[in-house]
Amino acid sequence: QVQLVESGGGLVQAGGSLRLSCAASGSIRSNTVMGWYRQAPGKQRELVATITSGGSTNYAASVKDRFTISRENAKNTVYLQMNSLKPEDTAVYFCYLEQRTVFNTRFAVNWGQGTQVTVSS
Repeated sequence: QVQLVESGGGLVQAGGSLRLSCAASGSIRSNTVMGWYRQAPGKQRELVATITSGGSTNYAASVKDRFTISRENAKNTVYLQMNSLKPEDTAVYFCYLEQRTVFNTRFAVNWGQGTQVTVSS
């Protein structure tokens, strides 16, 4: 059973910073993609950023140059440093873990419970 435990959400003023963390535990393959998605009220869940176990990153255009994703493979932990936060970044942020096979195909996907990020104007 894989579990994802998120931390670091909260309330911050526009222009401020927050750092999210997500630690995965359980039986986890070495080839993974970890990342963050977010869902604002009345909107669909959307990609924020992902990072592979090899360190390749992918960002949504709306957060590029403001957010930085990183990970510690030995700890199966992913981080999201969020700077210059805007009110439109307000959402529930969900941690994402995708395990892949040696052929780089999807094996399993797990989601965290979500952590609230609120940015006041």
